[in-house]
Amino acid sequence: MGSLQVNLLRLAFALPVFTAYLVARQGQIFPGDADWHIWFWLSSSGIVGFFLGDLFLFQAFVDVGARMAMLIYASVPPMTALLGWLILGEALTPGQFGAMAVTMAGIVLVTTVQPPGPPKSAAPSPAIHHPGIRGIWFALLGSLGQALGLVLSRFGAPDYDPFAATQIRALAGFVAFLLFFLFTGRLGRALKALRDAPACRHILRGAFFGPFLGVSLGLLAAQNTSTAIASTIMATVPIILIPIAVFGFRQTVTLRELAGALLAVAGVALLFTG
Repeated sequence: MGSLQVNLLRLAFALPVFTAYLVARQGQIFPGDADWHIWFWLSSSGIVGFFLGDLFLFQAFVDVGARMAMLIYASVPPMTALLGWLILGEALTPGQFGAMAVTMAGIVLVTTVQPPGPPKSAAPSPAIHHPGIRGIWFALLGSLGQALGLVLSRFGAPDYDPFAATQIRALAGFVAFLLFFLFTGRLGRALKALRDAPACRHILRGAFFGPFLGVSLGLLAAQNTSTAIASTIMATVPIILIPIAVFGFRQTVTLRELAGALLAVAGVALLFTG
């Protein structure tokens, strides 16, 4: 199953979860109390973040490899800081900028660790070792999409229920993906992917912990602090994966990964004291 199919199904599976939450919390199946301002900006945020951001990022994975794409993706926090200043008027202290730099340095240390692979005598993959200009631009556009998506969601719903807001974003992203699959003739392949029951179960779990829980709580964080700080903390996912890799999959951790993790954690701590 391809990454684009996974993204479409992930959003499709997340929408009923949002609906169940909204019915339990507000007694309605969709955010009917949201005005046109909220719907417009959150829909724009969903198209920019869920659709365009992921579309460019996953194509960058193909063009330049996951390591290079994730290295460029570490630029999301400073992009968010710039957009937050331009659109929301948010300002960070010099100490907070320094803390962001420390955190991103830790993330870069972790994401640039060379994974176990073939010996050095093996022929390198051109896509990874000779990244194309297109792939780099796609990674930058994917990063910009994620940053702009968060800022637009904060602009459109500064005080609105973050789960209801993310439901609107997910719906817009799903419709955009659906139209993309329809006009590119890939919808049949996406529907065939539904036959893969084990994969669909994993996607359902990912839909719950990703768009429903993770993205909604990320917006909640952005509503209660600056978008730049929220984005920096959310960018520490590679750090959080380290103990899961160690204790869940019995993988070894290099000193570089450990140093990067400690640096990132220290940077996050400094964000709230700088």
